[in-house]
Amino acid sequence: MAAEMAVTKIVDVGTADAVWFKYLLSCIAASCAEFATYPLDLTKTRLQIQGESADSKVPYRGLFRTGLGVVREEGILCLWQGITPAVFRHVIYTGVRMNGYEWMRNQVREEGASLPVWQAALGGLLAGGTGQLLASPADLVKVQMQMEGRRRLLGQKPRVLSARHAFQRIISEGGVRSLWKGCVPNVQRSALVNLGDLTTYDSVKGRLVRNTSLGDNHLTHFLASACSGLVSATLGTPADVVKTRVMNQPTDHHGRGLLYRNSIDCFIHLVRSEGLLAMYKGFLPCWMRMAPWSLTFWFTYENMRKFFGTPTF
Repeated sequence: MAAEMAVTKIVDVGTADAVWFKYLLSCIAASCAEFATYPLDLTKTRLQIQGESADSKVPYRGLFRTGLGVVREEGILCLWQGITPAVFRHVIYTGVRMNGYEWMRNQVREEGASLPVWQAALGGLLAGGTGQLLASPADLVKVQMQMEGRRRLLGQKPRVLSARHAFQRIISEGGVRSLWKGCVPNVQRSALVNLGDLTTYDSVKGRLVRNTSLGDNHLTHFLASACSGLVSATLGTPADVVKTRVMNQPTDHHGRGLLYRNSIDCFIHLVRSEGLLAMYKGFLPCWMRMAPWSLTFWFTYENMRKFFGTPTF
């Protein structure tokens, strides 16, 4: 009773269930997960760029050697290079995808029942694609900032000095439209990732709660988030590789890419020159990041909702 009284003093029932409040909670949870797992995201990006003509002098490395190389050659803080636009991206991306999916789910789901898998998958695709479409400029800046340390080691001139400088440079070279460079593979990737993440988490959690004795607790959240991280990484890595290559490529004075015309051209070029398995470059760090990211996010998000009296996801 005392705990319930404490909750009501923090937020009232109307606020706890308001869309804007759940949006805020999802952004806070995503920021916590991003800070905790960002070094793996940077490592994944570096691995995906290996083999590209613009970076052909860099020897192939695995996950741990790449991470250690960044620390040794550039400093430990460079493992968080680009974290500012990454967090800003989640303010848009995660807020839109989480609340968009929950809203669509609540419109078609009967109370106490679970969505059919195909409906959950469609909701995940739409929510993830929409969120990423809106947040793509921040993702573009993040990818370019992640590669700056490597460019300096190769003796190349730095392209960007900060997130603000990156935005200004991109707009000055190609106009506002150039902020959405790589948007197509980016949206494709996020749609697939959310098909795996939201669909898997929602479906697994719902079935565990209804069909087992576990209930809606930490173990259920852990199992559901572990499954969602694996499925997300499997579905999203190929599109993530293409997205990273397209976004990182140098551009001409019109903002057009010098290596790839579009995502399809990038896919064909990558498979021809590096083989089909190149589509899964960075899969291990991608999965190793998505698993703890998913666990951190869902654990934080579910517990914050519970603390403030918001119904669990």
